[in-house]
Amino acid sequence: MDQGELTVGQVAERSGVAISALHFYERQNLIVSRRTSGNQRRYKRDTLRRVAMIRIAQRVGIPLSNVAAILALLPDGRTPTRQDWARISECWQAELDDRINHLLQLRDDFKDCVGCGCLSIDRCVLANPYDALAARGAGPQRLVDADGRPRTRCVPAS
Repeated sequence: MDQGELTVGQVAERSGVAISALHFYERQNLIVSRRTSGNQRRYKRDTLRRVAMIRIAQRVGIPLSNVAAILALLPDGRTPTRQDWARISECWQAELDDRINHLLQLRDDFKDCVGCGCLSIDRCVLANPYDALAARGAGPQRLVDADGRPRTRCVPAS
C-alpha cells in the first residue's frame, strides 16, 4: 500500500465519520478514491481535510449540494487550501448571517408569533383577520418573504 494513502477504515477512524458516510460522500463526488486490484478503496491523505471541511459545512447547515459545487470549482479536484477555505467561508457568510437572523427572530418572537397563527388562535382575529395570510400561500407566511427567504421580524397581515 502506498504510504500516502489510507483505507476507508483508516479515513473513518481518523475523521470520525462512518464508513457508510464516506461511501455516500464519494457517490456525491465530494471525495474520491482509487480502487486496488482487489477492488478496495484507497484515499489520499488530503481526503481527511476534505472530510473535515464537509463536516464543518454540514454542522452549520450548508447543503451538501453547495459543498459539492464549491469543491468542483477547485482546479484538478484538489483539496482546499487555507486560502481556498477563506474564500469558501466568505461565500457562505451571507447564508449563515440569514440563518442567524432567522433564528434570532424565532427566539425573540417565539411566544408571540408562530407565523401562521396556528398556535395563536385566540389572537387570530386581531393578528390575521379573516385568515388574510392564507392568500399568500401555505406555511408560516409572517416568517418568510415572497421569495421564501426568512424575514427579520414578523409583519402584520395585509
